[in-house]
Amino acid sequence: MYPPPARTITNKLINGPWDMTAADHGNSADLYVSNLLNGTVAADGATVNHGTVVRIELGRLRDRDELPQASSPVVIGSGFAEHSDPAALVVGPTGLTLGRHATLYVADTAANRISAIPAATHRTRTAFTGADLTSGGSLNSPLGLTTAPNGDVLSVNAADGLIVETTPAGAQVATATLDATATLDATGTPPGAGALFGLALTPNHKAVYYVHDATNTLNLLH
Repeated sequence: MYPPPARTITNKLINGPWDMTAADHGNSADLYVSNLLNGTVAADGATVNHGTVVRIELGRLRDRDELPQASSPVVIGSGFAEHSDPAALVVGPTGLTLGRHATLYVADTAANRISAIPAATHRTRTAFTGADLTSGGSLNSPLGLTTAPNGDVLSVNAADGLIVETTPAGAQVATATLDATATLDATGTPPGAGALFGLALTPNHKAVYYVHDATNTLNLLH
C-alpha cells in the first residue's frame, strides 16, 4: 500500500485544479495552481470566463521532518475562458511554468494562447488573463508547459501533437511532432488530443520528459 498524503491543501479558491508548478526556495516554496471548475459545470458546455491561477506559499521549515504550513491562496490570474467538452472533460487554463524575472506563463488553452503574468512571486492581486506571450501560429490548443534552460517556453498542443518553442519575446522559433497519429480511439480523434500534458526537463537540462497519455508512456525528447 502507498502511504497516505502527508497533508492536503483545500480552499474555496482551489476549484478544479488542472495543473501546477512550483518554485523551490530551499526551505520554502511557492505553488502555482490553475483552476477551471468555477461555473463550468453550471454553464453546460457554454464558455465562461472564470478560470483562475492561484499562488500558495509554503512556509519556511526549521527541520526536514516538519510539514510546511500553507498560506491562503492568492489569485494572481483570473477571467480565463473555460468550458466543458465531451472529448476533453473540461477545457481551460492548463499548463504553468515559471520563467525568468518571476514571470508565470499559463497555457490559455481555450483562447489558443500562452499568457504571461508578471511579478508572479510577490503579486498580491490578479493580473486578470495577463499579457500575450504568443497566440495562434503553431499553437493549437496548448496544454503542458515548461521553461527551457535558455528561457524559452516549451508548449505541447492538444489538437495536432506538436511541441512548440517560444522565446520570451514571443517569437515561435521551432516545432517538433510528439504524437503523429490519432491513437485515442477509432473515431478520428486528432493527434495529441488528451495525450500531451506533463513536460519536465531532465536533470542535466539537455532533454525533455513528456507524458503521452494515449500510449500510457513517459517519453524522452532530445
